[in-house]
Amino acid sequence: MTDILRVENLSKYYGSVKAVDNVSFAIPEGICFGLLGPNGAGKTTTIEIMEGITAPNAGRVLFRGTPIGADFKKKVGIQFQTTALPEFITVKETLELFSAFYANPRPMDEVIRLCSLEDILQRDNQKLSGGQKQRMLLALAIIPKPEVVFLDEPTTGLDPQARRNFWDLIGRIKAEKTTVILTTHYMDEAQLLCEQVAIMDQGKIMEIDTPDALLAKHFDGVLISLPYDGCCSDALSGFDGLVMHDDSIELQTTTLDTSLKKLLAAHVDLEGLSIHKPNLEDLFIKLTGSSLRT
Repeated sequence: MTDILRVENLSKYYGSVKAVDNVSFAIPEGICFGLLGPNGAGKTTTIEIMEGITAPNAGRVLFRGTPIGADFKKKVGIQFQTTALPEFITVKETLELFSAFYANPRPMDEVIRLCSLEDILQRDNQKLSGGQKQRMLLALAIIPKPEVVFLDEPTTGLDPQARRNFWDLIGRIKAEKTTVILTTHYMDEAQLLCEQVAIMDQGKIMEIDTPDALLAKHFDGVLISLPYDGCCSDALSGFDGLVMHDDSIELQTTTLDTSLKKLLAAHVDLEGLSIHKPNLEDLFIKLTGSSLRT
């Protein structure tokens, strides 16, 4: 699979702070690529450099083997974390306005269909709900028929149904073989949408691969989690794969029955116990000791 974007030895400093620290990775064409990490990890700075908005202190970004320049901006669509829409005009008028900025825009009816805007075309921008606004912003991002679409935490603050609707829209964009680059704090979103993810913390890429490959690399079996008040610490110290937090314990095991029996034998209260397959958030906590949402 051909790489559409390649990041080489990218660094960005703000004073003594290394926001991006010698980062390198490649993104195959036509996939959804997720850049994951907590606030302050360097995700947004990395994305802004890739978009051509921010200049790096070192390194470069290649688009189809060539350093990005002015022409690159004509080939990408961007949906920022926060965007102010023009006031006192309708959705349809906004689409017409933005279409006029491009020499060869995507046909209007295609934009409307892809982003499911039929029911809000005559609505004033100021009266859009959160989900409707995100659909509108995605529409603006795809008007120039981009080869790459950047989505920076596009579903933050949306209710569950609006998030699922937005996932469907992203699926339609992916079906056109458009490359999607996504930052998100929602790990279910990343696992559903992304063929490849990079986990970033403190300005560095810690891991990069498919979600399934990363989970298979770091986990085997299931995770047992339960509240913990500090008792029985001596008895628990002998468990393999056990991580003890201030108010909870987490046990990775391939023999669930045996592990439960051992917990009972250690007189651990099993009230509040949960069992689940490892996910990307579990992986990030294992790698960094912090939650993806911090």
